Amino acid sequence: MELPPQVKNPVPIAIRGAGYYLPDRVLTNADLEKMVETSDEWITERTGIKERRVAEPTMSTSDMAICAAKRALANANMQPGDLDMIICATITPDMQFPSTACLIQKGIDARGAFAYDVSAACTGFIYALANAYTFIASDYVKNVLVIGAEKMSSITDYTDRNTCVLFGDGAGAVILSRTDNPGHGIVDFILESDGRNALWLQVPAGGSRIPASTSSIGERMHYISMEGREVFKFAVTAMKRTTVRIAERNNLKAEDITWLIPHQANKRIIDAAAAALGLDASHIHFNIQKYGNMSAASTAVGLAEVILEKKPQPGDHLLLVAFGAGMTWGSLLIRW
Repeated sequence: MELPPQVKNPVPIAIRGAGYYLPDRVLTNADLEKMVETSDEWITERTGIKERRVAEPTMSTSDMAICAAKRALANANMQPGDLDMIICATITPDMQFPSTACLIQKGIDARGAFAYDVSAACTGFIYALANAYTFIASDYVKNVLVIGAEKMSSITDYTDRNTCVLFGDGAGAVILSRTDNPGHGIVDFILESDGRNALWLQVPAGGSRIPASTSSIGERMHYISMEGREVFKFAVTAMKRTTVRIAERNNLKAEDITWLIPHQANKRIIDAAAAALGLDASHIHFNIQKYGNMSAASTAVGLAEVILEKKPQPGDHLLLVAFGAGMTWGSLLIRW
């Protein structure tokens, strides 16, 4: 789904504050060498990942999200009572219900907000930002907290050498509000999906199709299952296409994009998307080497890092792109 050109950015909606949280524990490639048959050289060459963060067993997705949310509120100089809405993008909720967003609402004491989760895997944060945009543009709400948070370690099989090297934990958050600066904020977004390939990347058990049982647990069906080669080929095509499409739709050339903030699944996929646009590596925000693939939290943490540490200037263009299970993919353009 995308906004028709004639109604792009009808109401200027911008980021008012940002924050992120990463667990203290670092799991390095050297650590993984002791757990499965792999090597630092193999992981680095194929993914670009050197280390990732792993939350303690007692820490949940909502715990990390609450930390990121509080930091975003402080950065925005806002109180929890100023929020009208909370959206959490996650595929690792604390439990099937209630929603993680409602637990976040309780954790930050945002009593006046309504809350719900978005499940679009690694594209979830972009989907959630688009959700928030439409609610604010419709004048139904004024201030929305948008979070991407994942405890991927809780669904990662650390005996599977093909997947355990990829994933990490973390949370990122932004607050969206109306702005008096026309032409700035969220300018455009493209959201897409193709359910025909949904089973390429999945957690098979734990839902209504295969409820938890001693059999499903014994067969390790509650962990990530991935058709790696198919996912890689799909991701390269999807990331390249959505990156080029949104740039062309908004008459942007490579030199017009200040920061490309891609989903951090694999450095080779990121490089392919940047090459399709002709974008120099100095304008790509990389954190894959430090955090690995944090699913919906990847672009959320990346956006927060760019805002807080690289200090975008008025007129800068920030382009978020992602793909994920579903299969889902999308892009979102921000003019600072």
